[in-house]
Amino acid sequence: MRNQSLLPQITTITLRLPLLWWWQRHLKWRILLTGGLLVSIPVFFQAPLVRILPWVSLLLTPLWGIVSFRWRKSHPLWSDLLWGFSLTWFCGSIYWGWFRYYPAIHLPLEGIALPIAIWGILRRWNLTGNYFYLGSLLGTTATDLYFYITGLIPYWRVLMVNDSNPAAPILHHCLARVQTPWGISWAIVLANLLLAVSVWGLAKRETHYFVFSGATIGTIFTDALFLLGIYFKLT
Repeated sequence: MRNQSLLPQITTITLRLPLLWWWQRHLKWRILLTGGLLVSIPVFFQAPLVRILPWVSLLLTPLWGIVSFRWRKSHPLWSDLLWGFSLTWFCGSIYWGWFRYYPAIHLPLEGIALPIAIWGILRRWNLTGNYFYLGSLLGTTATDLYFYITGLIPYWRVLMVNDSNPAAPILHHCLARVQTPWGISWAIVLANLLLAVSVWGLAKRETHYFVFSGATIGTIFTDALFLLGIYFKLT
């Protein structure tokens, strides 16, 4: 009877061991993927929310912070990552909620939490979250730089101010600029720079560098998906 009662426990342990091994073995790659996915959330979820209910978006920030704090002991790595995500969410809520008409202050407002992230990195505190924020901010910088280089900034303001007007004609002008040799060349240059930084992070083999790489790679895919969405919408 005793052997029979032990059999289910042994079977359970035997089945769980490979799963636990896989879960730990691929932890860094899961972090990489999660970092990339979290970068896309502000673009595809927060942006529509913040335009309609900016205060709701802003008040979600402490919710992410509370969840991060509650996970501190049970899931420290994911707690750190959620902390970094809460920083990007907070900055995005402020800019897109009330200042989206002013592209010149986009980067300064997205970088409000930069001193906190740098302070944490110097003290080796919450490295995963702080590096996620840095990767996300780097991707935002590259995207904004592309807008300035290709002359898309004036269209940004027009789109934000004229919410009620049809956006298709403006988007056609934007797409035409992107499809020029100048626009294509700079898209390739900036994408390759982000990719190079991501590869550098992956070579470090540390978890916080993996999430940094995930955030930068995620920017490339998010921008590409956003551009494809506009293209198929207009064609």
